[in-house]
Amino acid sequence: MSERFDLTLERLRAAGEPTRLRIMALLRERDLSVGEIVQILSLSQPRLSHHLKALTGAGLVERLPEGSFVFYRAASQGDGRVFLDSLFEQLGNQVPELLRDAERLDEVSASRAASAQAYFSSVADNWDAIRTLHYPNEAIEQALLDIAGPGPFHRVVDFGTGTGRMLALFAPLAAEAEGIDLSHHMLTVARANLERDGSPIARVRQGDVTAVPFENASADLVIIHQVLHYVAAPNRVIAEAGRILQPGGRLLVVDFAPHELEFLRTEHGHHRLGLSPDAMEGWATAAGLKLSKPRAFAPPPENDQGLTVHIWTAEKPADAQESAA
Repeated sequence: MSERFDLTLERLRAAGEPTRLRIMALLRERDLSVGEIVQILSLSQPRLSHHLKALTGAGLVERLPEGSFVFYRAASQGDGRVFLDSLFEQLGNQVPELLRDAERLDEVSASRAASAQAYFSSVADNWDAIRTLHYPNEAIEQALLDIAGPGPFHRVVDFGTGTGRMLALFAPLAAEAEGIDLSHHMLTVARANLERDGSPIARVRQGDVTAVPFENASADLVIIHQVLHYVAAPNRVIAEAGRILQPGGRLLVVDFAPHELEFLRTEHGHHRLGLSPDAMEGWATAAGLKLSKPRAFAPPPENDQGLTVHIWTAEKPADAQESAA
């Protein structure tokens, strides 16, 4: 028998069980941790792990480790995605068992939102202190949308997604949108925010911005918003953006111009006090990207010690050749 024949049989066996069907329906709605699925379906963890192992082995579910947590996601691409789309199209959206699970999912999501709000409240003072130093976020976000253009984008990837704001901003313009962040706490915030904002295509996962878990040439827009001043090796982050950009794709970087506010390093964890034009040019060139002159946003007039924000645009040449993954 052919490999494709065997894989199809494995998927049919994996999917042809009531609990696994319920699991896949939930994961098509949003990424969930093991504990959340246990809570919704009232299963024991060993029994759930057995089901998830079968679904993962059949390529119908993706496993996303996140520190001491593990999240799961319904297959988001390839044959697994096609299989699930066909299966649930035949089921329709009025299956009583799945509707009851959806109600429980909403209850669990409310609990997640409360946890996210508690964490964000604990760090809000730090965020607010920095916001007062630079041009209003709303105006910068509008400029980002203007620079990026109307789309539609095939796939948007947000490095260091934080609260998920960039995903919420760009998801309406994209077929797919995904963000990564190292912080489990921030990913909890992002998931809650995206669920609240009704951004069903936007997903997040844990990942290192210097070694992102995405394939070569898999995105046509990459965003790095207020991230590079936190990392020790910005060149590696830009290189990763260049690697996953499709030829003709675009990178948007938002960060501070060089400044001397040392308290941001000592009190807020900034590794660099802004990014110089020469440094950005060198990193972009090394990544095979063509960098444009940044658009600058001066600090508020009433704050002469404020921060200038730059929006950098870098494009991957349409004739760029991709190396093997």
